Amino acid sequence: MKAALDLLRDLGVQPTPQRIAVARFVLRTGRHPTADEVLAHVRRTCPTASRATVYNTLNLLVDRGLLRVQVLRGGRAVYDANTERHHHFIDERTGAIHDVPWHAVTVGGTAALDDFEVRDYQVVMRGRKRKH
Repeated sequence: MKAALDLLRDLGVQPTPQRIAVARFVLRTGRHPTADEVLAHVRRTCPTASRATVYNTLNLLVDRGLLRVQVLRGGRAVYDANTERHHHFIDERTGAIHDVPWHAVTVGGTAALDDFEVRDYQVVMRGRKRKH
């Protein structure tokens, strides 16, 4: 993966230490953090980061296509660095959100939605992750 500094520059975003810290965390975490979780993590390495800077940077990364914002966890927005088409599984015991490959789920019946033109969809499953 390209360094956060290079990604920001490629997008025409002025790389500040705060923006680099936000991008570095959300693009490498592998989780689906909330903005507050991003803020808490970023403040560990960049204590001058403000809430507004973190929120603005997250929104900028969404606008530029590096992140997707999803409402998956208790009505709270989370940020997803996986911008490819995929579904989600939410573990009800831990609250962890797992990516599910697009091809693993088949959805039928969209042709019966005569009044709608479906351009995209996402399946969100809830349950418990099996222990292996």
